[in-house]
Amino acid sequence: MTEIILKDVRKAYGDVEVIHGIDLSIDSGKFVVFVGPSGCGKSTLLRIIAGLEGVTSGDVVIDGDVVNEQPASERGLAMVFQSYALYPHMSVYKNMAFGLENSKMRREEIDRRVNDAASMLQITPYLKRRPKALSGGQRQRVAIGRAIVRDPKAFLFDEPLSNLDAELRVAMRKELASLHAKLGGTMIYVTHDQVEAMTLANTIVVLNAGRIEQVGAPLDLYNRPQNTFVAGFIGSPRMNLVDAAAEASDGRIELVTGPQRIAISSSIRITRSDKITFGARPEHIEIVDEKDADITATVDLSEQLGGETYLYCTPDGMPQLTVHQLGQLPVQRGQEVHLRFDRASMHLFDGDGKVIANGIPQ
Repeated sequence: MTEIILKDVRKAYGDVEVIHGIDLSIDSGKFVVFVGPSGCGKSTLLRIIAGLEGVTSGDVVIDGDVVNEQPASERGLAMVFQSYALYPHMSVYKNMAFGLENSKMRREEIDRRVNDAASMLQITPYLKRRPKALSGGQRQRVAIGRAIVRDPKAFLFDEPLSNLDAELRVAMRKELASLHAKLGGTMIYVTHDQVEAMTLANTIVVLNAGRIEQVGAPLDLYNRPQNTFVAGFIGSPRMNLVDAAAEASDGRIELVTGPQRIAISSSIRITRSDKITFGARPEHIEIVDEKDADITATVDLSEQLGGETYLYCTPDGMPQLTVHQLGQLPVQRGQEVHLRFDRASMHLFDGDGKVIANGIPQ
């Protein structure tokens, strides 16, 4: 069980600063996921923790010890990379045992660790095979097993599922979650796939351009995003975000975008004519009768998935909206639908993209 703390960690390559003062505490036994778009610094941050990259300033603290000057080999961490990096001329057993053999561990202990890890990962029948005789998912299990046998202080995963096909990624996500439940160790996982982040993490760290945007439990980030970046990044399909002006009208506030005027409660503190952004997730836009609607939109595309339906609709003067409905909805391209935003699940952000309200009273 290992606690990892980052204190004002910065990283620059020459004059280019890529990590801008990260402060983060990772509690023992947590499954923490770093998520963000390509180039946001998540892999660099993981490599700094691992000791594969040095810090320009700040401290990396592992179990109370500052390890800035400690090489990767002495930090007691195990890293699983995007590429499997297996030795092609060695059997699965030898790949998993190789690091332990180099550390002069007793043969009986090596054998116990390798067989225990193989049993946990369900690769015991493949111990005598070489990597070329394994599927992608089996090779990834071997790479994870090689990390497990080291009994590390913490596991670091750098996009380990990105080389797998969609179906296998889903299966491996389940296995990683099960593995964490069995081992109970600290795990840090890097991905650009927010679905992986939502399904695996105890805690998600959303990164953007080398800075932390928000840290929290998956559903906290989903339900209570603190800015438009998190709101648009967490969730699939993404949240609908619409720029608008706020105007006072008959004791209420109206969100004005083009010819559309959407009334909300005046209990929200918005100054008249403020430039704001309002957001609604696809499942929080309802199809209603015209008399109950906020807006009317034309369907550009209807995706019928059997158990659910996605509509891509464009209201007059607004960007395209994504609407999610359970079940099969017989709506065709070009048809008009009447839409209402669920006020309790709407989000408001100010002109700087910072949250004003997550949920609007009726």
